[in-house]
Amino acid sequence: MRGLVKGLVVAALVAPLLSACVIYDSDAGENVSVNLRRDDAPPGEAIREARFADGALVARVDSNGCTQASDFEVSVSDGSPVEITLRRTKQDLCKALVPDGVELRWTYADLGLEPGTAARILNALK
Repeated sequence: MRGLVKGLVVAALVAPLLSACVIYDSDAGENVSVNLRRDDAPPGEAIREARFADGALVARVDSNGCTQASDFEVSVSDGSPVEITLRRTKQDLCKALVPDGVELRWTYADLGLEPGTAARILNALK
């Protein structure tokens, strides 16, 4: 039992040293923050559905009533097909019941793509 307690204490003391965030504060008053991503981190928001229709990416996502397309960062990487990842940057703190989520749209122009460009969504589906 004593070994278990000792192991838990060591783990608690070491955990902050192993975090994936580095903050640097120089004497000049400059603050730099770097967040490192793990390779096994999820690629983005788990979405309900995604499709290309009428010249746009249409994605159905969870919502509490206030979710908008501007709440998401859309990453588009080069390749064939291009790879698109949706990451929520603003939480939806509303309290409405939206059991089917909401559909959000980004045109090819919004994505910086030519119409008809082959693309795939990297987000996990719910």
